[in-house]
Amino acid sequence: MLHFALQTCAMQLFDRPLNEAEINATLLYRDAMILVLNKPVGIAVHITGHDKIALDQSFPHLQFGLPKPPALAHRLDRGTSGCLVLGRHRQALIKLGKLFEKQRVNKTYRAICVGVPEQPSGTIDRAILKSGVGSKWKMSLDEAGQAAVTEYRVLKTNGVLSEIEFSPKTGRTHQIRLHAAFALGCPVVGDPFYGVQEGEFSASHAPMMLHAETVEIPLQQSKPPIKVTAPLPEAMLAMLKF
Repeated sequence: MLHFALQTCAMQLFDRPLNEAEINATLLYRDAMILVLNKPVGIAVHITGHDKIALDQSFPHLQFGLPKPPALAHRLDRGTSGCLVLGRHRQALIKLGKLFEKQRVNKTYRAICVGVPEQPSGTIDRAILKSGVGSKWKMSLDEAGQAAVTEYRVLKTNGVLSEIEFSPKTGRTHQIRLHAAFALGCPVVGDPFYGVQEGEFSASHAPMMLHAETVEIPLQQSKPPIKVTAPLPEAMLAMLKF
C-alpha cells in the first residue's frame, strides 16, 4: 500500500512510485520552463544507495507533451515536504542552476522545533562541514566548512514547542536542521539525525516537521518573480494546534 497520508505518528515511507494521478496531485505550478511540486513527506527525490523508491521515477507523467521528463533543479530531504522546483528542459535547468548557484531563489521554510530560541528572530551564520566518504558522510557545524547563513523568526511558542520560519540564504545540505539543532538549540521535531532521540518528538514517534513553504524564482528579468506556496501537510497542521 502507498503511504500517501500518515497512518501513524511516525514518518511512513513510500513503497512504490507515485502513479500519474498522484504525482499530478502534487503539482502547484506549471509553465513552459518549470514545474513546482508539493513534495510529500517520506519519499526521496532521487534514487540513492539507501532509497530504491524516489519521486523522480514519476516524472515521465509530467512531460505534458515535451520529449523528455522534467528534472530536479534542487533537492529536498526525504523527510522534508513542500516546494520542489523542476526544469522542463535543458535550457530551463541551466537557467535555474545559475539562479540557485547565485542564491537568487528565495525559499522560506516552516518548522516545528523542540524548545524556544533565546532570541525571537535573528541570523545564524555558522559554517557547515561535510566529512566522511561514500554513504558514511556526515554534516556538522565547523568553521572549516562552507559558509551557511539562515534567517529565522519565531511565529509562536508554548514554551515546549516553537513554530519557526526559516529563510536560508545559502543552500547547504541539512542547513536548516543543523542550524536549528546546534545554533539555536531547538532541533526540528522528528529529525532522525539531529533531533531528540527519545519521547514524543523523536523520529520514532513523529514525522520530521520541516516544510518548504514558499519559493520565489526570478525566472524572467522583465517579469515579477514566480512565487509558489505549498500548503502544510496534515500532520504538521495537527501539531501546530498547540
